[in-house]
Amino acid sequence: MKADANGRTGLASSEVAAILGLRPRFLEGLESGEARAILTAATRKRFPANSVITREGDPATQLYLMLDGSARHYTVSPQGEKIVIRWLPPGEVVGGVALLSKPLEYPLSSEAVKHSSVLAWDRATIRSFGAKYPRLLENGLLIAYDYLVLYKILHLSSNCQSAPQRLGQVLGSLAKGMGQKVAGGVEVYVRNEELANEANMTVFTVSRLMGEWQRQGLLVKSRGKVVLRLPEKLMHMEA
Repeated sequence: MKADANGRTGLASSEVAAILGLRPRFLEGLESGEARAILTAATRKRFPANSVITREGDPATQLYLMLDGSARHYTVSPQGEKIVIRWLPPGEVVGGVALLSKPLEYPLSSEAVKHSSVLAWDRATIRSFGAKYPRLLENGLLIAYDYLVLYKILHLSSNCQSAPQRLGQVLGSLAKGMGQKVAGGVEVYVRNEELANEANMTVFTVSRLMGEWQRQGLLVKSRGKVVLRLPEKLMHMEA
């Protein structure tokens, strides 16, 4: 991938095919020529692990498409605690609010979990493509719909599921969306504090449950990561 004098990516056909192979919902339903026009108008950026991609409250001037690595949306509580909202694997969009006609601020912060590459469009450019290809705006609405479904799932989980069920759901979802296959299972980089935030429980409860599940052979926990041997079983954990 080479950038031209204006900073555009100059994607080769094989690179366009590789990006579309991620099946990004943002580009779903577009003709190959339309997708190529959008992709080649982007600039490529790299974010080191733990670096901020968007900051809550900043003007939403950029939209990003994750190419590799991983990221997560988060907010910070009044007590200064980082609350993870959603994990973002390759193919996901960051900063979709930049598509809207009204200039708004980013409602959430996002950060790279691992060294990550993205394609980036400024607000004017991506909105011009939205006007040219209405399917792009429809895809943005579908992504927003996903967040509404996520909110419903989290709300039901916090009110109707036990602690083991909530933690099992979080681990299973991370394995599906962010995990990497390794010998013995699926590896996920996540800390107990982050699991506690997502599952709405204390770090002590997370530690206790993870210890029990490790003794049962369901996972192997080490500092900052966990290998899930049976992620599907965790997602269907009994109360």
